[in-house]
Amino acid sequence: MISRRLPLASAAVLAVGALALSGCTAGDTGGGSDGDGAAMTLWHNSTTGPGVEFWEATVADFEEANPGVTIEIQSIQNEDLDGKLQTALNSGDAPDIFLQRGGGKMAAMVKAGQLKDLTEAISGPAAEEIPDAAYSANSLDDKIYAMPVAVLPGGLFYSQDLFDQAGITENPTTIDELTAATEALRTAGIEPVALGAKDAWPAAHWYYWFALRECSPETLAQAADEMNFDDDCWIRAGEDLQDFAATEPFNSGFLTTTAQQGAASSAGLIANHQAAMELMGAWNPGVIGSLTPDQKPLPDLSWFPFPEVEGGEGEPGSMMGGVDGYSCSVDAPDACVDFLNYLGTSEVQTAYYKAFNAPPVNTVAQEAVTEPYLQTILEAYNAAPYASQWLDTVYGQNVGNALNVAVVTMLAGQGSPEDIVQAVKDAAAKA
Repeated sequence: MISRRLPLASAAVLAVGALALSGCTAGDTGGGSDGDGAAMTLWHNSTTGPGVEFWEATVADFEEANPGVTIEIQSIQNEDLDGKLQTALNSGDAPDIFLQRGGGKMAAMVKAGQLKDLTEAISGPAAEEIPDAAYSANSLDDKIYAMPVAVLPGGLFYSQDLFDQAGITENPTTIDELTAATEALRTAGIEPVALGAKDAWPAAHWYYWFALRECSPETLAQAADEMNFDDDCWIRAGEDLQDFAATEPFNSGFLTTTAQQGAASSAGLIANHQAAMELMGAWNPGVIGSLTPDQKPLPDLSWFPFPEVEGGEGEPGSMMGGVDGYSCSVDAPDACVDFLNYLGTSEVQTAYYKAFNAPPVNTVAQEAVTEPYLQTILEAYNAAPYASQWLDTVYGQNVGNALNVAVVTMLAGQGSPEDIVQAVKDAAAKA
């Protein structure tokens, strides 16, 4: 599931692409001749503000352009979505359209025959303006099972104002420099790193990144394909996290802090200048913006890539993060595919970027990205020699959940790096 991938188009290529594709109609809804009378359901993970408004407007526009098609929208909290979706899929009562995270989770759905094959159905701007690399993240055995909507690599989002207040003049590039930065923030009376460990996966992100730095691409690929975690790099990643955590970089009460729900969440701490930085995927600016006092993007938000680990076997500059997409359940009507093609148009993708403050996959829509931190994220992702999806996504729900819980257990002082690896091996053996 982890593979080298083609870079996203550069800014120069985007400008040329916009001219070359001038014959495409950005507002094309993909038609709805087969969808007359179709009633569908859509599950997404936006629960507040611009995200909810985006889906309501997008669905309303599609319904207007496709008479007889109706889409019932259900907004589900991100942390609850995977479990509810799996239950719905297994019970035969799946939503027609739903958020697809890819990796092992998608592979399990494909194996169970729960997804519609979109390979021959993608058309118009969705086919012409979205790079193959974006589709590869939502593909299996050369078949496409989801429409990509955003590229979401991770890294450290931070408040430039708080960094300035602490006297930090350069972004950390090594773990030692990151530790020095957290110490400077503590000295200035600022919580250094916000962490929503109550939701488990945000804490596990730290382990994922240390693994990306410690393990070679070949080792990561072997783990994905064979569930082989015998290489010592997996233990070293846990030791790296254990050593970093011992410097007390995280916010007070991080074990009971949620990630994205309210002002007291880790994203909320960043939004309200109660903590300086957070390790998260590129959806984070939109979440942070929804939690600021005026519910607008944080003016001083900045970003830097996860620092390098001295002596690690990972490719320097490697990135981690998935490509969010939307799938159709296997029995969804043809109008579902029409809707996905509509999501891939530059008009809708530009609206998506503005609503979520996240990098879109449509190359024409990428021209609208103006925030320096998003431009920097795209540049780092383009330049990366290797990219991995989030490890819990790669390994599937059961193994991924075991990994996430084991990391939190270690951070709570009740486990070890060896326990993390053993928990993953035990879960893999039962898969």
